[in-house]
Amino acid sequence: MVTNTPHKRQPFSSEQKESLSEGREQSKIVRRYLEAIELSKPKRGRKRTLESITRQLSSIDNTIKNTHPLNRLHLTQKKIELTQELERIKNGPDIGELENQFVSIAMEYSKRKGISFPAWKELGVSPDVLARAGIAPTGRIEQRPRA
Repeated sequence: MVTNTPHKRQPFSSEQKESLSEGREQSKIVRRYLEAIELSKPKRGRKRTLESITRQLSSIDNTIKNTHPLNRLHLTQKKIELTQELERIKNGPDIGELENQFVSIAMEYSKRKGISFPAWKELGVSPDVLARAGIAPTGRIEQRPRA
């Protein structure tokens, strides 16, 4: 008679635990950088600046009191959206710091996960950033110069 006893796992060694932890940390850095790139991509239409948003908010403030209630409703919603956008622009991620973190781990991450130059580029990572990380368009991952 065959008994089904659960197979006991061997506990992870400290090296395995460290490797898993490092992989998770690298994945977080890559995710945060790619998300920042996505957020900073230009949108269709006219580019909004802090000045243009501030001007629009001021214009709304000047006209909102003397307008019909239905128009006031729409202007109030527009004001909320502009205020949120202004906050996003002011408090957005520091892409420079995220880029430096990405550069420091991108080559190792690419080797481990088998990610090529074209894949990174397709997601919006610039060739300059990839070159700084040592990832070449030839498909070879070059050694990054030490700083």
